Amino acid sequence: MTDSSLKAGPIVGPEMGMPIPSESDKGAFKRLMTNRSFRNMWIGQTISGVGDWLVIGLLIAVVGTLAPGSSVAIAGIMVAKIVPSLLIGSVLGVLVDRFDRRRLMIACDVINGILCLGLVGASASNTLSAGAALAIIYTVTFLMEICNILFVPAKNALIPMIVEERDLTAANGLSYTTQQVSMIIGLVASGAIVSVFGMFLKAIIAANVPLLSAAVASQPGLIGPQGGIVLDSMSFMLSAALVATIHVRRNERTENALDLRLIGRDVVESWQILRDQKPLRGFLISVGFGILGGGALISVGLVYVQQSLVGGIPFLDLVPPLQRVAAQGPQTFMLVFLALGTFAGAVLVPRFARTMTLERLFVIGVWGFGLAMLGFAASSLYWLAALFGAAAGFLLAEVTIAGNTYVAETVADESRGRIFAALESIIRIGILASMLLTAPLGDFLGGVVRSAVLSSGGAAAGVYLTGPRMTLMFAAFVVLCAAVYAGIAIDWRSDNPHRGASDE
Repeated sequence: MTDSSLKAGPIVGPEMGMPIPSESDKGAFKRLMTNRSFRNMWIGQTISGVGDWLVIGLLIAVVGTLAPGSSVAIAGIMVAKIVPSLLIGSVLGVLVDRFDRRRLMIACDVINGILCLGLVGASASNTLSAGAALAIIYTVTFLMEICNILFVPAKNALIPMIVEERDLTAANGLSYTTQQVSMIIGLVASGAIVSVFGMFLKAIIAANVPLLSAAVASQPGLIGPQGGIVLDSMSFMLSAALVATIHVRRNERTENALDLRLIGRDVVESWQILRDQKPLRGFLISVGFGILGGGALISVGLVYVQQSLVGGIPFLDLVPPLQRVAAQGPQTFMLVFLALGTFAGAVLVPRFARTMTLERLFVIGVWGFGLAMLGFAASSLYWLAALFGAAAGFLLAEVTIAGNTYVAETVADESRGRIFAALESIIRIGILASMLLTAPLGDFLGGVVRSAVLSSGGAAAGVYLTGPRMTLMFAAFVVLCAAVYAGIAIDWRSDNPHRGASDE
């Protein structure tokens, strides 16, 4: 490994001044769509992403059936997704830099596709006990998450190798947009997707296609949740086929990827990179604490929406289908606002990056995210909280895009994968820590408030500072502390991008 991996200089060219917008910059999305390698990777990511979110909802229902009323059993799914980052995240990051990233992505997709079939077997089997079926589901989820920890950093590290430098921010924005679109489709349209697939299978049975109709008819469970899991398996296989078409500017790699001594050395070098580059270290620490606080939007925010908000969305009655969704699931509908905000941010933030440094975008985004969370926590009206939720999503997109592009531009290719893997691990660990800390805190504070109000003869229903609201305000304070740290650790006031990334 060369010394350049320890103090990687920016790859933004000899000019270190503010980026100057040009007519060519404005065609970034058009150029990306005509870039066959990026386009195919993006399509594959979208398809497999929808399948992922589809299966998350289906697995929760399956686990709920296997262990009725057990919140611990459902939480086990999230624990299985987080534990790999805690145990082997740093080693997996090194593998991203030692193997051909395109082939690694293909292998991860194929393995995930096969593992999905294991989920079908566990959820459909009548011979397994509930405990055995849950063990299989958790194990498969654990193994699939290992593949995801490898796939996402490999994809992020590969983007600079398949797009032009001037299109890098737009490419990161489009990639991030894909995650949000996938989440919206997977969450909101999961029932419709499974129903359409079931209708397709019924049509095959009715058509009496030789062999195929009999095979489908012998698996009636496919016309239901198991069919959604099969769709996820197919989405991974299609993603693998699309990734196989990517053409990458290859770098010569002479070291043996399977040499455990070199892998151990690379793990140590990963920490040296973070030690030597203060802005990069500040970025990762800020993300970690930002996620620690921001995760409360999910773990506590959904309870807060149900208990503390009143009213609806003005003019929503003009769109009856959306009104029905909002009335039946106000919590899920709030997630849609969060996702729509991130979608808007992913589209607009690359435009801001033409005239603003990545450091400034990142720090402003963390500050704005904390303030949006505070506004969300202080709201009592549903529509006002929804606006703050959308703003939080927008600013979260700003933080993510600026951060991913910063890593891509300031870290050398031979160590870029492990830094992205460290970022993914920090995000997952931050989410887990947020769930473990904020949810119990919300329950505890809620109990304290109810006891205090009832003991004084008041009515708990009229209390403004409820447990969930106080927890969200505390979580917003954690995010704002992360913003203060980011402002100190990162030179965001300078008009010279990435100054200090290579000089420390």
